[in-house]
Amino acid sequence: MVMPALCETFFRSERRFQGVSLRRLYELALVVGGVLLLALCAKIKVPIPYSPVPINMGTFAVLTIGAGYGLRLGVLTLLVYMAIGASGLDVFANSSAENNGWAYMFGPTGGYLAGFVLAAAVLGLFAHMGWDRKVWRMGLAMLVGNVVIYLPGLLWLHTFTNGWAQTLEWGLWPFLFGDFLKLLLAALLLPLLWTVRSRQR
Repeated sequence: MVMPALCETFFRSERRFQGVSLRRLYELALVVGGVLLLALCAKIKVPIPYSPVPINMGTFAVLTIGAGYGLRLGVLTLLVYMAIGASGLDVFANSSAENNGWAYMFGPTGGYLAGFVLAAAVLGLFAHMGWDRKVWRMGLAMLVGNVVIYLPGLLWLHTFTNGWAQTLEWGLWPFLFGDFLKLLLAALLLPLLWTVRSRQR
């Protein structure tokens, strides 16, 4: 009687171990995929000649990851992305072989990078509260996420400009329409985001 009981305990423990391992592998795959998505979207850009901040798809990737991954995994993905960028790899919108790493991150666009992490956390919280169930609520959450990106972005960019008029010209006005379109696109991806989150649960 003792041996069957021990065997049953062992197999139950093994199943739990396998479940945890598969979950960790799944989460690792999500983080790697999210970092690749962030790096790819950052390079899909339209330079603005008079501004150090290009129009790019980075905001779209951040909002999508924050809503789809949730708070913990979304922030983790953004932190891994930032760590890779800090190491010197060319993963940011305007980074290059000559301009990368910490020097780039403390440049004019550094505030937006900080805003990315904060926005992923905010979108994760909204998704946790069930806002990812309705398109209009998710759209509102993503609007808030955009504001969270812009606040530190503009405040930091302001230290590189000659006043708020130039700051807004460089870092806000050219991006509003594109951000609105990216927000709509991210909100319409809700079915995919629901699938990702349901598997996490």
